[in-house]
Amino acid sequence: MPDGEAPKIIIDTDWKSQAQAEKERLSQAAAPRPHAGGSASGAPSSPGDPAGSSSHASAPDQEIGFQDLVRVLVTQALSYMGAFPDPRTGKAVVAVDMARVFIDLLGVLEEKTKGNLTPEESTLVSRTLNELRLEWVDLNKAIAKAVEEGKIQPSAAPIPGAGPGMSAAPGIPGTPDLKLKF
Repeated sequence: MPDGEAPKIIIDTDWKSQAQAEKERLSQAAAPRPHAGGSASGAPSSPGDPAGSSSHASAPDQEIGFQDLVRVLVTQALSYMGAFPDPRTGKAVVAVDMARVFIDLLGVLEEKTKGNLTPEESTLVSRTLNELRLEWVDLNKAIAKAVEEGKIQPSAAPIPGAGPGMSAAPGIPGTPDLKLKF
């Protein structure tokens, strides 16, 4: 630059309108679209779904809600009760002690949120918890019967992190009996 000449400042005044147009385009693309005849995820909801009939977190731009927390705990409990096959082996995994952990967590959630939930949320938690507890008891009875009939062998494998003598299935010889709180 020659001496005495001030630097030129170039101001791009068009950037504001470009940024606003981009913002509007993104908000339109992120706006929720209604799905015909199903839940927010587009999949039809089943009436027996213990965690509710709609999903709040089906898309990344939707807020995660209380029902989603309940759904996570229910899914984990059910997976340990053999409801879903292991993706690697294709066989169901049954670990009633781990299922019980997630059922108990749901019970803690119910207790700690008492009086702070909507009537729908309260009903969701209590009904889901009752159904899971009944399924858990039925599963334990079925396991005990299968062991008694010699159809399956009880697992005496210790549970990682559990106290001495803790193993996989309460009510089965060689395994601890868990105290039921319900």
